[in-house]
Amino acid sequence: MSSLSLAVRDASTMLRRNLLHARRYPSMTLNLLLTPIMLLLLFVYVFGDVMSAGIGGGADRSAYLAYVVPGILLMTIGGTVVGTAVSVSNDMTEGIIARFRTMAIHRGSVLIGHVVGSVLQSILSVVLVGAVAVAVGFRSTDATVLEWLAAFGLLVLFAVALTWIAVGMGLISPNAEAASNNALPMILLPLLSSAFVPVDAMPGWFQPIAEYQPFTPAIETLRGLLLGSEIGDNGWIAIVWCLGLTVLGYFWATSKFNRDPN
Repeated sequence: MSSLSLAVRDASTMLRRNLLHARRYPSMTLNLLLTPIMLLLLFVYVFGDVMSAGIGGGADRSAYLAYVVPGILLMTIGGTVVGTAVSVSNDMTEGIIARFRTMAIHRGSVLIGHVVGSVLQSILSVVLVGAVAVAVGFRSTDATVLEWLAAFGLLVLFAVALTWIAVGMGLISPNAEAASNNALPMILLPLLSSAFVPVDAMPGWFQPIAEYQPFTPAIETLRGLLLGSEIGDNGWIAIVWCLGLTVLGYFWATSKFNRDPN
């Protein structure tokens, strides 16, 4: 059997292991999934009319629902990968990684299993949150099939990028609590983006913080693909952010993982 076949086999085994863990301990996944759903319902049904009027759309809850859904979908990915950081930290601190190091398995398969499993969970979470959004009235009637595929591709690319960063955070964390705290920016950054209000509606000193971060261009690109708004430079900026974070997270995580333990 070739080295590539062995790597694929071992990565598949680690993927099954991580998915089984997620199935046996669903509480964290459910907690992280409930947060974007609760925010969606809160902002639409409690603040929807006021927020819509504030961004120039009149007191129209359905208009604000369309505006907020792309940001909620990306926030869902950010929340899901927090569980990945915790899972990686648990593996590092509970001794299973030390056991894997003594076994004849492909070394990178452990990380690949975590990454692929996290991306699958992220996309499943996005689908579930998207279903809730559709149930409460979200529609994207103007988007073509190609635009839907592009939106799905962007979500997958964003999930891969954030997952590699989360894996690195998990590897540097001494315990699960620290991993959860280190990965907290994945949840906070969407709140500081254009997810809920336009950037130009924010205070002038705060606008650069919202504009020059990975979530805002990705959200605006998703809005353009699903709702037909202007994408402008946000499309390629979002792709550059995703590729840059993926490369950074990959090299950070692999260098930390391959370092011999003390």
